[in-house]
Formats: sequence, C-alpha cells, structure tokens
Amino acid sequence: MDPVAFNLFGMEVRWYGVIISAAMIIGVLLAIRNGKKEGFVEDHILDVSLLALPLAVIGARLYYVIFNLELYQDNWLSMFNTRMGGMAIHGGLIGGILGGLIICFKRKMNVLKVADIVAPSVILGQAIGRWGNFINQEAHGGPTNLPWGIMVDGVKVHPTFLYESIWNLIIFVFLMKIFKNKKFDGQMASIYLIGYSIGRFFIEGLRTDSLMFGSFRVAQLISALMIASGILLYNLLKNKKVGPAYREN
Repeated sequence: MDPVAFNLFGMEVRWYGVIISAAMIIGVLLAIRNGKKEGFVEDHILDVSLLALPLAVIGARLYYVIFNLELYQDNWLSMFNTRMGGMAIHGGLIGGILGGLIICFKRKMNVLKVADIVAPSVILGQAIGRWGNFINQEAHGGPTNLPWGIMVDGVKVHPTFLYESIWNLIIFVFLMKIFKNKKFDGQMASIYLIGYSIGRFFIEGLRTDSLMFGSFRVAQLISALMIASGILLYNLLKNKKVGPAYREN
C-alpha cells in the first residue's frame, strides 16, 4: 500500500501521520465526553490534551531514538523525521503522563479522576494508531503459516500490529463498561496498566523489531513493571491506602 495519503502544497502527507492524528482527535473527543460525566468542563480536558499530546509525541520519538542511536550517528537531523515511523508507545505514555500531571497540579484537578477519564481514550488511540504500522510495513512478527499472516518482503509473517489492535479494542470495551459503575478513583487507570501490558508482553515476544536492552526486550521489561504497578495501585486504591495526593477539580 502506498504510504503517501496525499500531497499538500508539494509536501507528501503520509498515512502514518493521518492515522496517528485521527487517533489523537478521537481520543480527545472521547475524553471530553467521559470528563463531563465526572464533572469536568470541556476546557479542563482540553488543557490536559494540549500539553500531554505534544509531550507524548516527543516522548515516543525520544524513547525510540535512545534505543536506536546507531541509526542516527551519520545523520543526527534524521532523529527529527518521524514521517517514516520510529515511535515507541511506552515513551509516549511517559511523556503524556508527565504533561497530564503538570496540568492537573497547575489547575488543581483530581489526578486519579483525570487518569480514569483518559485511560479509555489512550487505549482506543493505541488500537487505531497500530494501523499506521501496517501502512509502514513495520512492527510485525516472524514467519508464520497461519491463514491470517501478511506478506512483508515476500515472507508471510505474524500481523502483530493487528493482534495488539484487537487486544486494545477488547480492553477499551472492558474499560467503558467499568466506567459506568466504577468503584473508586484510579480504577480505570490501574486496569489499563494491567490489561494493556499483559497483551503487549506476549505480543512483543512475536515481534522481530523489538528495542533491546542487552538480551532483554525493553517493551517486555516495561510491561512487566506496568503490570506489577497496576496491580499494586489497584489494591492500594481499592483499600483506600493511598492518600489524596491530588486536588479536587
């Protein structure tokens, strides 16, 4: 498939960017809708988005570059070229969380409530964004004879982008069902950490382009940490053992 969606004033606009942008817009609209149910006005969520999203993009690229410095040693300026891919979701999460925390504390908003509001948006955005990997023919797995395998460079491989997209959609539906009757602030965020990371841990094992730290896949290490953190957070919040280290909106 042609990675170029269209040309605008002589510049190629790639499907990867279109898909990522669409995922962000849909995520923000959903967060605004969920935020209103939690008593937040639209401007509250927009404030979070306006800082969290740019920092998420910067974090996603920086994370990828750090673990692939050898790719840029001959042309450092290429580090800033994201049009061909090269984004890491875990770096995006770090950047987005940082941006969200800054706005929450500045606007005196309830951090856990905001985290619950954006959790479904994040996982839905990830589900949509994975299709950018399909367009770029990246983030796929090793060879397979399964009927749903896809052809990449003449080899039939696991469509790991599809596996993760489907898994993320399942988590999204689950979170939306819980959102209607959530029991405590932080419940959605902690379930997101656990649910997304379980899927990512196993799917990462099929991929051929994993970022590595020594002999370990970085995404699996981070996923294991996120699962443990999510379980701990869920139990602490459920049992009200975490104090209100945040402000009310």
